[in-house]
Amino acid sequence: MTIQDLTIKEAYITLNQALKELGYISTGGQAKWYLQEFPVKLNDELENRRGKKLYPGDIVNINGDLIQIKD
Repeated sequence: MTIQDLTIKEAYITLNQALKELGYISTGGQAKWYLQEFPVKLNDELENRRGKKLYPGDIVNINGDLIQIKD
């Protein structure tokens, strides 16, 4: 299983911003719908809060794609 890196320049990125930057959604408003329709896991726990802060070292599982947050 491969892990894709998402490098951030700030201390954290929100789940909403990460979904948009990774191309899963095209606008921030779609995040609420996306999180209701598709399970997203943060560090192996279901996460549905679009404003959840993701920090370097976090692993996000989006539809089976693993993304590691890096600084």
